[in-house]
Amino acid sequence: MKLTLTEEQEMLKKTARDFLVDKCSKKFVKQMEESETGYSRELWQEMAELGWMGLAFPGKYGGGDMSFLDLAVLLEEMGRACLPGPFFSAVVLAGLSILDIGSEEQKQEYLPKLIRGEKILTLALTEPGYHNYDASSVIVEATRNDGNYIIKGTKLFVPDVHIADYLLCVARTKPKNGITIFLADAKNPRIKYTVLKTIAGDKLCEVVFDQMPVPKANILGRLNQGWSAVQKIIQRAAVGKCCEMVGNIQRVLEMTVDYAKERKQFDRPIGSFQVIQHYCADMATDVDSARFSTYQAAWMLSEGLPCTKEVAIAKAWIGEASQRVFALAHQIHGAIGVTVEHDLHYYTRRAKAAELAFGDANFYREIVAREMGL
Repeated sequence: MKLTLTEEQEMLKKTARDFLVDKCSKKFVKQMEESETGYSRELWQEMAELGWMGLAFPGKYGGGDMSFLDLAVLLEEMGRACLPGPFFSAVVLAGLSILDIGSEEQKQEYLPKLIRGEKILTLALTEPGYHNYDASSVIVEATRNDGNYIIKGTKLFVPDVHIADYLLCVARTKPKNGITIFLADAKNPRIKYTVLKTIAGDKLCEVVFDQMPVPKANILGRLNQGWSAVQKIIQRAAVGKCCEMVGNIQRVLEMTVDYAKERKQFDRPIGSFQVIQHYCADMATDVDSARFSTYQAAWMLSEGLPCTKEVAIAKAWIGEASQRVFALAHQIHGAIGVTVEHDLHYYTRRAKAAELAFGDANFYREIVAREMGL
């Protein structure tokens, strides 16, 4: 594994940062948090024109023929900017899943529309009482009815379904570990959703499937064999979320160091005091450790290498490293850091949500221990 970005990745990083600095101010982020949709259609189309939606998809579908590792670079910049909108759910959760296990007809039908920014997709996985990321936690049922399947039940914390055109629904089709993924029309009148209030200000929804029919042709992958695909979705999502968190805590480190240089007490910058210097050094140590473990997992995932342990280490580490980073950032900023006028709260709220997304530190510690044979 190379520990530096390629020239192409550096160019992608710079282009993304310049674009997001210009288009994604914290004023814009606040507006999107307070809006009903949570995203800007105009910005979404601009991102599509830049090729971001299709970055990691093959050229034959209109994509950029780049890798998941390249996408990781982009996700880091999105996390740095607190970019609002459905990019993660549409591309990382749904689009790449269709690329993995969809039929050629399904890929031709859905991927070009996603890549052009014409359609938005999402994933409905977790449910009320969902205690862990295992097959036994899937209660929503899909029962056979002639040529259709009828989906009944409630999904919780489904991202962006209020603006989605299609969703991937993970449902039980067999009593014991028979899990199937369905491609469903998110505009179907038998889908009812409620947008929830969240700490991160993102748009997570409760979704109720009221005897919603889905054609057999809309099965994604194999009937009753969907859990292995779900595990890969969770693994990739965990790494993608780590990438966003790296961008998040990197920006917080920079903000904190700048503040320590400017803020004066006793006629000298507070950054000149040893305790503040050590705080910032501890933050930098956590940020770089998180970056290296995240990019190792992203590289292995991109190369198709077994990386269950590496993904678990990255997600377990960054979840708690971010807690330490933010505790010190707020301590150094003092009272100004907890005001709504300051930018720090945008990052703090998103980090807390990301810490729990797709499994918390304890969940991934168990995986690391299991991978070590314990």
